[in-house]
Amino acid sequence: MTISDERTDRQLWADAAQRDGEAFGALFRRHSRAVYNHCFRLTGSWSVAEDATSVTFLTAWRRRDEVRLARDSALPWLLAVATNVSQHQQRSVRRRLALTGRLSADPPEVDHADDVAARLDDERQMVEVLQVVRGLPRAEREALALCLWSGVSYADAAQALGLAESSIRARVSRARARLTAHFPVTNVRPSVQEER
Repeated sequence: MTISDERTDRQLWADAAQRDGEAFGALFRRHSRAVYNHCFRLTGSWSVAEDATSVTFLTAWRRRDEVRLARDSALPWLLAVATNVSQHQQRSVRRRLALTGRLSADPPEVDHADDVAARLDDERQMVEVLQVVRGLPRAEREALALCLWSGVSYADAAQALGLAESSIRARVSRARARLTAHFPVTNVRPSVQEER
């Protein structure tokens, strides 16, 4: 069966809830790149972003029966899940590194053999941006990640976060002003990875 690209996310989600794997596959194809780039922007690592994207869609598959989309797009909900997954993974990594540091006096060796120069440059740039972004209040970070970095509309971000649209607009405005103070010449939107 061929999934029609004309169906809304809400229709595809309803079909997926009825155990239609192809409908869920269409949702994955439609939104996986946006989720992947969102996770990279939150973590600064392409490999961690891959893991977070996988966990996000696994969570979506497991919860497809209980979640009802409020709008026709599943992207805001998926990005909210991706944000939680990315934060959880980062906390887990920090705990593992702290434990490893206590167990061994030698720092763990990192194998850079599979990394390409472009990915390393992206990660270095993203670390600089994330150092500033992490200094923002959490509400501003969430609004920035959803609206500026992932292109979610203010209305959809408000729906996903359970807030008024005016609150989202104010948070984005404050975050943009703070970032402009740190990066007056450069663009605060990091690059996104193209299809591989």
